Amino acid sequence: MASQIEAIAIKRKMFFEHEGAPYHCLDVEVSKPTARGGQTLVRLKMRNLLTRGVFDKTFKAGDKFREPDLVVISASLLYSDGEGYHFMDQETFETLSLQTDLLGDDRLLLADNALVQIQKFNGNPIGVQLPVIVELTVTYTEPSVRGDTASGSVTKAATLETGVEIRVPLFVKEGERIKVHTETREFAGRV
Repeated sequence: MASQIEAIAIKRKMFFEHEGAPYHCLDVEVSKPTARGGQTLVRLKMRNLLTRGVFDKTFKAGDKFREPDLVVISASLLYSDGEGYHFMDQETFETLSLQTDLLGDDRLLLADNALVQIQKFNGNPIGVQLPVIVELTVTYTEPSVRGDTASGSVTKAATLETGVEIRVPLFVKEGERIKVHTETREFAGRV
């Protein structure tokens, strides 16, 4: 039997199972009662890992949750097609497929051979954890013009190999490889 986690023990970035689905805790707020006999309540901002829905829900401190049957494996992106994205397990060399809607906008940061962590719930792949920084090639950006900094604009738009657009400093040119922070989608430096 899977171990139980009390609501009061759940912290940010923990995983737990509620109503048969795995959840990822995004934020926790504990409210302690001021009156005698009041109950401590735990408000969780949580993401359903199957539907990707995010919502807030309040639980009593003593409510119990199961630990999810969640396994994280290392994989690399092989290719994408009309059916989804196909990854290779780095240990077993098995091919795992994820539908495009399960990846959401994270797919815009996936280049060929990108190393990621795939989450499997009850043996089925359900999502991807990207590394903190990914390296991508700039495919298009406006050339910088002398005097651009006088207008106060010190960044320009750049399109990367995956089609995602981000803001980059003026010195970045087409064909350069740059680092992109996956959470904020901001420029993090040159390679």
